[in-house]
Amino acid sequence: MRFINEMHEGDNITGIYLCKQKNLAQTKGGKDYENVTLADKTGTLNCKIWDPNNMGIGDFDVNDYVEIHGRVSVYNGALQLSIDRTRKASEGSYDPADYLPVSKRNIETMYKELLAHVESVKTPYYRLLMDSIFVEDEEFIKRFKAHSAAKTIHHGFVGGLLQHTVAVCDLCQFYCRAYPMLDHDLLICGALCHDIGKVKELSTFPANEYTDEGQLLGHIVMGVEMVGAKISQIKGFPAVKASQLKHCILAHHGEFEYGSPKKPALMEAVALNFADNTDAKLEAFAEILDNSAAQTEGSTWLGFNKLFESNLRPTV
Repeated sequence: MRFINEMHEGDNITGIYLCKQKNLAQTKGGKDYENVTLADKTGTLNCKIWDPNNMGIGDFDVNDYVEIHGRVSVYNGALQLSIDRTRKASEGSYDPADYLPVSKRNIETMYKELLAHVESVKTPYYRLLMDSIFVEDEEFIKRFKAHSAAKTIHHGFVGGLLQHTVAVCDLCQFYCRAYPMLDHDLLICGALCHDIGKVKELSTFPANEYTDEGQLLGHIVMGVEMVGAKISQIKGFPAVKASQLKHCILAHHGEFEYGSPKKPALMEAVALNFADNTDAKLEAFAEILDNSAAQTEGSTWLGFNKLFESNLRPTV
């Protein structure tokens, strides 16, 4: 099969891909067509079925593996596939491992880096809490290593949550060196725990969809609940330390408009918000460049991006 990151404008494609999204739409002239997002382990591809009633278009649904025939073009600086024929792939005709997007970094190496951040925490109660989550809870650790950090936008791949968490911890370690007045252990614990609720907010791959609980509560609230449950098992955990850590998690999105239940009231919460936003935005930009047909054409603009509210381009 031709992996998505190997496709180029003008390619005729025949292969099996995972359907991530599918919805019916209409052209300005009122003609029905279908938007489809196909995926493999190297990324996702926006596709169009311009004639859904074509006899060559077989039935398939989201999370099905689909054999497609089509042609690659470029629209607004990004690759797009026009699909001419489809049929649901039979079990055994594909290897599921080819279709799960995976971090470019080694999972176990990243987890060792995360544990080094845990070991940097010296405050006894904070350290007991971090050990209970990231050292002793084997079920959580297994899910955390394999989880994404988002459905789309950034770190939407196996190991994405771990990669994002390590990067946020790295940034917070830098902040602590640059601004010694920061409470190192509070900030690092906040960095380690800020997104743990995502193991409940999003389902496992290949679906990687929002769960009912995730839709109703969100990862921030669920993360605070998870930390609170662990704290309740540590006798004598100081109430002030518990509240300050929970506040950092609650405020890590920074603004109400971005889903933050609280705005930062502690210096550590401000630092965590900046670290989280920095890694999320830079990873999102990197993924845009990776997925762009213009990534090797330094003078080509990529088009307007809603996340950045700007027309983007690679550095030349």
